[in-house]
This record gives sequence, C-alpha cells and structure tokens, in this order.
Amino acid sequence: MILDIVVEDPRWEDADLESHAEAAIAAALTRLRVEDLDWEVSLLACNDDRIAELNAEFREKDKATNVLSWPAQELAAEEEGGDPARPEVDFMGDAALGDIAIAYETCQREAQEAGKSFSDHVRHLIVHGTLHLLGYDHIRDGDATLMEDLEVEILGKMGIADPYNEDTGAGS
Repeated sequence: MILDIVVEDPRWEDADLESHAEAAIAAALTRLRVEDLDWEVSLLACNDDRIAELNAEFREKDKATNVLSWPAQELAAEEEGGDPARPEVDFMGDAALGDIAIAYETCQREAQEAGKSFSDHVRHLIVHGTLHLLGYDHIRDGDATLMEDLEVEILGKMGIADPYNEDTGAGS
C-alpha cells in the first residue's frame, strides 16, 4: 500500500495518524483480499471547517462530518447487499483506490460521546472510508448491513470493540 497523507490541521501531528491509517487500510485490504498490489490511498487530515466545505461541495450537505471518501473507481454492487467489483489497475498502470478526508474535531467529539478511545475511533473511520473506496456503501439497507458487518469483523481482528454495539461503545 502507498499512503499519501496531507496534514492540514496540526492537531493530527500528535495523533499517530500514519500508523493508525496504515493499520486500518491494510486490515481492510487484507480482509477483502486486495492486498496483492501497492494500492494508493490519499488521506487528508483536516478540521471541521475544511470537511464542512468538502461536504457542501461534494454532497450538498452544509455541515461537518467525520469522514468522506472519493473512490477512484466505481465498484458498487448493482444488487442490494451484493459484493462490489474488485478494483483494477487503470490503463496507465496506476493502482489508485481514492481519497479519504477525516476531521479532527468531529472524530474527537464522537469518541468522547461514545466513551471510546480517539485512536480506536480514528481507525474505525479509516476502515469505513477504505470500504467506501472499495465500493461498499450504506445507502440501501442490504448494503449497509454488509458494510457494517465487514467493519465489525475487521475492527475485531484489530482488537477494537464493535462500534455499533451499545454495550461496547456505539456512536459512529
């Protein structure tokens, strides 16, 4: 994997973001068996103001959010609850998966509200973002169930409790 991180908010400097991102992305790629190439992922470590701008521009939602993703390829399954297509190297030989943006304040607030560690929440959101890059989504119910189950499985292998279970720290 090739990870390119752009840090716009200096608070991320002390958050060990690179190792969290590498671990989260690698865990998702391994689980989905797409670790055979040096897949490229770009990560923007920003603040709420910046992610609100991006959210307004790309999703027409004028508010901050925790994580956004821009897949390099359209991989979504046609059938609800189906597996997305596998990513492919493009005609130039590039193995780009796409871009992820993550907002510091929202991540921190959500972790505190859910009573979980900031590090675990960041890793969860990067797994979530990586799954979006790989064609998973949560708009349709069947797709949401598939994506959530994958997140829980991947996070469990990383030693992170189920973020959707009220007893183990829901809130994502």
